[in-house]
Amino acid sequence: MAGNVQGSAAVGEAWLPDSGTVVCCVTADDALRDDCARVAAVAGVHFEGVRKVEDFPDVWHRAELVLVGPDVVEVPPQRLGSAVLLGRSDQRQALWERAAQIGIDHVAELPEAAAWLVEFLGRRNAEGSMGTVLAVLGGCGGAGASTTAALLAGAASLTGVGTLLVDGDRLAGGLEASVSAHPVEGLRWPDLGSASGAINPAQLAASLPRIGGMSVLSWPAGEGSAQRVPRSATAGVIDAARAAYELVVVDVGRGREGLEDFAWTSDRILLVVPGTLRGALSATQITHELPPVPLGAVVRGPTAEAVDAEQLADLMRCPLVGRLPHIRRAAPAADAGRLLELSRLKSVHRLASAVLEGALDRDLGDRADDAAAIALGARLAGRGRRAAR
Repeated sequence: MAGNVQGSAAVGEAWLPDSGTVVCCVTADDALRDDCARVAAVAGVHFEGVRKVEDFPDVWHRAELVLVGPDVVEVPPQRLGSAVLLGRSDQRQALWERAAQIGIDHVAELPEAAAWLVEFLGRRNAEGSMGTVLAVLGGCGGAGASTTAALLAGAASLTGVGTLLVDGDRLAGGLEASVSAHPVEGLRWPDLGSASGAINPAQLAASLPRIGGMSVLSWPAGEGSAQRVPRSATAGVIDAARAAYELVVVDVGRGREGLEDFAWTSDRILLVVPGTLRGALSATQITHELPPVPLGAVVRGPTAEAVDAEQLADLMRCPLVGRLPHIRRAAPAADAGRLLELSRLKSVHRLASAVLEGALDRDLGDRADDAAAIALGARLAGRGRRAAR
């Protein structure tokens, strides 16, 4: 991507347009700074490049996003959430270590990550508020990522968050069968395969199946060949979903297709692993295939003897977001299309609160009380009532 972009910006000069998102790159590496200028040009954002922040001290306050090179040793705490650490692919290990030391979530290795950085800058430059795309991925086979994704989406909708659950695993048989006992009217992935260009967010939201309090975009559950949807269509759908919902939870699957179509369009990634050393070791292999976005670990079920969840997360080199105990009813509930009813469990809500407070930058404490009250009302209403999701 970077090699196909023309133009650059001189040190200390601003690249027009003179309105919209302001991005500043701070590094003494002239070549790296020029690469950033090219990326900013493609993304259509206002760019400023400086060698040292001391030369332009107001840059921290003026820029919406700061790109820093590996020579920058400190970033003010108030800027950590809007900073990206840049470097070259041969600096990978050192970059991630420096990011951990400084406290920066995003690391981009140029020129390989140029396409991701263009999209990242473009999203920040988009008008209006945008939702968060949370990719849920199994660190190993049988980790329970699909179940976790569905439960998190269900728990989020219970708190009043506008939520879309996306089935990103074309060959998994259709996620909708786990969350709905009967077919629900609305579009599925094959219906969107011919979509091109920008998709109207409101029309997308109105066209998708509603199950309880959330929307679902799934592959059809049933016989027949699930033909792959072009990547241009999946990208357009996710862009529209980001504008239509506060939270988009994507069950990515472990195949290369899902990673390419969905992981690289996400804002955050949740890696689900069982409480075993083998599961964590398997997860370490897949982390090398992931984009430079914040990554967190969820440990499901009991941990093996002499192993705790924090150790497993440390092995995967990502923070532990939370734990989800083994839920005996999960498998039969999924088979019956009633998996979302388990979103009301306290263990699920605790995990969802931890995930959502990080993903949405919002305190969900008050909403937790509302969810508990709703759950109590549902139980009192009788056994035959379908839980509101």
